[in-house]
Amino acid sequence: MSSLLKTRSVVRFSGPDTVKFLQGLITNDVNRLVEPPQTTATSAYHKPVYAAMLTAQGRFLYDMFIYRPDQKLSGPEPGPLELFADVDGSVLDELLVTLKKYRLRSKVDIDSVAEEFSCWQRFGKNLGQKTPSEEEPDVAGPGWGGGADEALAPSALSGNYGWRWYKDPRLDCLGFRGIFPSNITPQLVEADKDTVEENYLLWRMEKGVAEGSLEIPKGEAIPLEYNLAGLNAISFDKGCYVGQELIARTHHRGVIRKRLVPVRFTDDNGNDVDHKVALKSEVIDTASNKKLGFVTTALGSLGLGILRIEEAFRNTGSLTIQGQEDIKVEAIRPEWWPVEWFLDHQQTAAA
Repeated sequence: MSSLLKTRSVVRFSGPDTVKFLQGLITNDVNRLVEPPQTTATSAYHKPVYAAMLTAQGRFLYDMFIYRPDQKLSGPEPGPLELFADVDGSVLDELLVTLKKYRLRSKVDIDSVAEEFSCWQRFGKNLGQKTPSEEEPDVAGPGWGGGADEALAPSALSGNYGWRWYKDPRLDCLGFRGIFPSNITPQLVEADKDTVEENYLLWRMEKGVAEGSLEIPKGEAIPLEYNLAGLNAISFDKGCYVGQELIARTHHRGVIRKRLVPVRFTDDNGNDVDHKVALKSEVIDTASNKKLGFVTTALGSLGLGILRIEEAFRNTGSLTIQGQEDIKVEAIRPEWWPVEWFLDHQQTAAA
């Protein structure tokens, strides 16, 4: 399935100080986008970088997917470096103001290109494990990348740049993501497989992945609790950036007691309960009468919640919504979670 992500917008960075500017501002290593590219028969490409901007105190502000468009191997010499960021559209104006506040004397231009470009996501069962030629044998020929790079879906070249499907830089199971000109339909998007963005939200929720400044509360969220390290959004050896101190201290301490987890809402008989749980609803353990956390996102009978993971997975069957004790909460461990996230808490409990 494919979704046009109407909740996302696109920002363009250009100028000689672009990489230096972003490198000191976001959580991931932007230098990867100026290293020697990988190549196919027709183009050179860099894999996108997922990252976040933080407050000076290390709290989450914005997330972004940063792309360097493909360049044709034949034709005119490429122009000055341009990077494009897929960002949360609901905070676009605020993000532009924040970026320009940090710009100072840096030689970098920052522009909204939300009208010219759109963000898309392709997702579905086993999609992340397929190569382009396995998924669509007909696109393995010349002009489509020839299936030479198994990490990427075929490219759509236009002008000096190519707009390509990339494997989602967070997790393979999320599928493919890309920025494309708004006046074209990306390759591999079929009318009968185009679906509303809410279905992509449900897909992400099942995997325990939040996105944007509404699902990851702006100015409040601690990035490691929202699993941004596990989603390849943080480099721990890139050097200084805004908000780094808290991230480094928390990471090296190694104890994160609360994390974002997928949750399912049911009744006493195990049947799904739809559209009854509000955001910020508190999750309690009726066995101990302790608050374990709160719901951050909800759609239908699914949600995401920040919970104390030791109790949430140990006390299965006793979690409910505060004030709605007839609604049970099932915490679900995502398959992609590393074992270490649980061992840390087992060892802490044993100590």
